[in-house]
Amino acid sequence: MATEHESLTSPLLARVREAIAQAGGWLPFDRFMALALYEPGLGYYANATPKFGALPQGGSDFVTAPELTPLFGQALARQVAQALVATGTDEVWEFGAGTGALALQVIEALAELGQPVRRYTIVDLSGSLRERQRATLGAHAQRVHWADALPPQMQGVVLGNEVLDAMPVQLLARRGGVWHERGVAMTEAGALAWADRATALRPPLEVDGEHDYVTEIHPQAEAFVRTLADRLLRGAAFLLDYGFPEAEYYHPQRAMGTLICHRAHRSDSDPLSDLGLKDITAHVNFTGIALAAQDAGLEVLGYTSQGRFLLNCGLLELAQRADARQNAMMQKLVNEHEMGELFKVIALAPTAGTAWVPIGFAAGDRTHRL
Repeated sequence: MATEHESLTSPLLARVREAIAQAGGWLPFDRFMALALYEPGLGYYANATPKFGALPQGGSDFVTAPELTPLFGQALARQVAQALVATGTDEVWEFGAGTGALALQVIEALAELGQPVRRYTIVDLSGSLRERQRATLGAHAQRVHWADALPPQMQGVVLGNEVLDAMPVQLLARRGGVWHERGVAMTEAGALAWADRATALRPPLEVDGEHDYVTEIHPQAEAFVRTLADRLLRGAAFLLDYGFPEAEYYHPQRAMGTLICHRAHRSDSDPLSDLGLKDITAHVNFTGIALAAQDAGLEVLGYTSQGRFLLNCGLLELAQRADARQNAMMQKLVNEHEMGELFKVIALAPTAGTAWVPIGFAAGDRTHRL
């Protein structure tokens, strides 16, 4: 009898093999990553396996800030409240809401601030995660809605916590001074294997040196931002994720790239194994996100570290009302050697009507470093 893991991995592997064959024996990595993460019913984010949680004993693979402590969502809600007033809107949109923990924290914190949101819309492709979100947000069912995609037009404050890093990336590999696009092929035995093809694609910055070098480019994340620019008539977007500005992202010493997998709270660098059972992710090039946004008509309202952003939003004041455990978890959000420095926050808004400064960037704004 097949195990639960085999029942996911085997059919997903068959689907990937089929896609490789249809593509002539070589599949670009971004298409492979899309299958591994989002193939209906089989991909990592499309199946029912546990994903989010503080400990591996519960079957989870990683923890995000809202699961660490509600102080994260409470601080972010202060920024949301200011943005709703500044943009004259009354709706929040969240992409990739995970367990629904962040939505719950923001909805309840906004109510406590005397600014209840009229409508909270979650855009999420995962049916299993939607069910978990419905359970988490049952007390607010009258104001929470779900969507599969962006509407043609929208207004409000957009949130995306650890969304950009899960968007498929293309891999580039410089070998012997020649750039290749890295994809996936099959061995004679039917196993998945890396395969490189010469390409005209390049990183957005020239990488100094002649040493071998592997990195990522992010056309899908940048396309997402352009789509957001096209649809968001009024409001603002706050995107939180781990990543770097372009000069750091394509530093000559970052020769192995940023692609990484997460399973059972451990990381590895082999996305070709255990299909459907682990997360595949890459760090965000925030300069690329900012440029795509500006080219599409959005203004960058601010960019800074997560630690600085949360402190600007009053995290320490909120922590005074929290217990010792919450305060211990709060340290992980802001400490430089934890999430405080690796994670960044970027704020975007339609160019018209952006004459306001979000509180999250009142001090320590790094927009000039993008």
